[in-house]
Amino acid sequence: MADTLTRRALFATSIAIVSALMLGCSGGTSGTNASTATEAGEFDFSGNTPAGQLIPASARQTAPAFDGELLDGTAFNSTSLAGDIAVINFWGSWCAPCRIETPEFQAIYTEVAGSGVQFLGVDVKDQRQLAQAFVDTVGATYPSLFDPTGEVALAFRGFPANAVPSTLLLDRRGQVAAVYVGAVLDENLRAALDQLLAEG
Repeated sequence: MADTLTRRALFATSIAIVSALMLGCSGGTSGTNASTATEAGEFDFSGNTPAGQLIPASARQTAPAFDGELLDGTAFNSTSLAGDIAVINFWGSWCAPCRIETPEFQAIYTEVAGSGVQFLGVDVKDQRQLAQAFVDTVGATYPSLFDPTGEVALAFRGFPANAVPSTLLLDRRGQVAAVYVGAVLDENLRAALDQLLAEG
C-alpha cells in the first residue's frame, strides 16, 4: 500500500513539473485563437496561437503603442518597429526556460538582421542589475525594455502579463500575427518568421 501511494505521489509530481515547464515560469493560457475583433480593431487577447502558425491576416488586430526605457537607459518607443516584422519576447532573469530560449532567439536574430525583422525583449518582474547580468551571460545583443511592473504586457489588452516567457509577433502593418504563451522552439519561431517574410 505504501509503495502504491509513493508511486502515485511521484507520478503526480512528475505531471505537475511537466505542466509547469510547458507553460513557462508563470501561469499561462492555452487555446486556438489569439485575438478577437473589437470595434476599434485593437488587439484583444483570447488565447495562444498554435506553435509555428500565424493568425490569418484578415483576423489580425492592431498592436497597442507602448514606450519605456531599455536596460541601458535609452528611451524606446514602439513606433521604431513600424514597417518591420517584430518579435517581442517577455522574459525574466529568474525564468529557467528563458535561459534556453534567449540564446536561440539571439541566433535567429543574428540570421535575420537586415531583413526587416526586429527583436525586442521585455524584461519583467526583475531587477535591472540581474537582468543586465542575464543578457551579458546569454549573449543577447538585441534590445530589451526594462519593465518590472509589466506595463507593456498590460497594454496588450487581456494578455496574461504573468506568463513568462511568452512571445508576440507583429507583422509589417503593426498587427499581432501570433501569440505564443510559454517557451517557443526555435524551429517554430523560424517557421512563423518565414511565413511573415513571405507576406507582401
